[in-house]
Amino acid sequence: MKNWMTRAVCAALVTCMPMMSWAQAWPTKQPIKLVAVFPPGGSVDQVARILSGPLSQQLGQSVVVENRGGASGVIGTAGVLSAPADGYTFAVVFDTHGVNQSLMPNMPYDSKRDLVPLVLVGTSAMMLTTHAASEYKSFGDVVAAAKAKKNVAYGSIGNGSLGHLAMTLMAKNGGLEFNHVPFKGGGPLMNDAIAGHIPLSIGTVFLNKPHIDSKRLRPLAVTSSKRVAEFPDVPTIAEAGFPGFEAPAWWALLASAKTPPDIVKRMNEELNKALSNPEVSKRLEAQGISIAGGSVERAKTFIDGQIDTWAKVVRENGIKPD
Repeated sequence: MKNWMTRAVCAALVTCMPMMSWAQAWPTKQPIKLVAVFPPGGSVDQVARILSGPLSQQLGQSVVVENRGGASGVIGTAGVLSAPADGYTFAVVFDTHGVNQSLMPNMPYDSKRDLVPLVLVGTSAMMLTTHAASEYKSFGDVVAAAKAKKNVAYGSIGNGSLGHLAMTLMAKNGGLEFNHVPFKGGGPLMNDAIAGHIPLSIGTVFLNKPHIDSKRLRPLAVTSSKRVAEFPDVPTIAEAGFPGFEAPAWWALLASAKTPPDIVKRMNEELNKALSNPEVSKRLEAQGISIAGGSVERAKTFIDGQIDTWAKVVRENGIKPD
């Protein structure tokens, strides 16, 4: 009996050894790479860089940021999936991740099946703005003009962007008519908005804030469920006649679904620890990001919900990418 028990214990230890050695070995093999799936300078790049320092200190391993932009984040995300699923390569994504699956034909991966969220970093309101000298003094003026089909034009950062989809959803729900003018990014959009070349524009609070502060743009409404603390007088679209309306911008970290569960769990814990760091909170909030954090399950529920919501809008309105 004693010999049998000894053999059983040894067998159990041998079975557990690969898992134990894997957990103990990570992350000592090489630097961890955060792939920011947009070019340098944008919000995705900023989120990755804000988190890389604290993560490096917490994990005792170098954490580097690599920018791999293109195709609204698809190229960078596909690159992460082509790397070994060993916990050394992760994707930092934007809300385009919730749209790409339904918007782009021949996607190289399935957004729900092939990826696992590590954490929802945070969300931000989108903001509808107009030029300071515009005839639109309030969101109600915009709605009235769009109901009267007065060829109300607005700009977004591109076809299929969250701003475009949010305005499309609002128009359908309210019987409104807008003329969408797609721009190739936030820079060109803001240039035309502050010059008054486009009557309305929709983008993140971070994108709009400098121009609101300089009095060149006037905020009309936000797409979040609650008013933005920095702009308490700006109504939400929901409270301005569209109950239940919400279209948040968001940021998250993802891993290959083949990543060992222990590493996914550990990264979730470390990311939540980083997000609770006062300096990290301060820097993210300066980007207009309201920190979310929480479990892997919370992130998955949110992201899958975004994919489903915007897939319906894309499908019902025949929206195509640029």
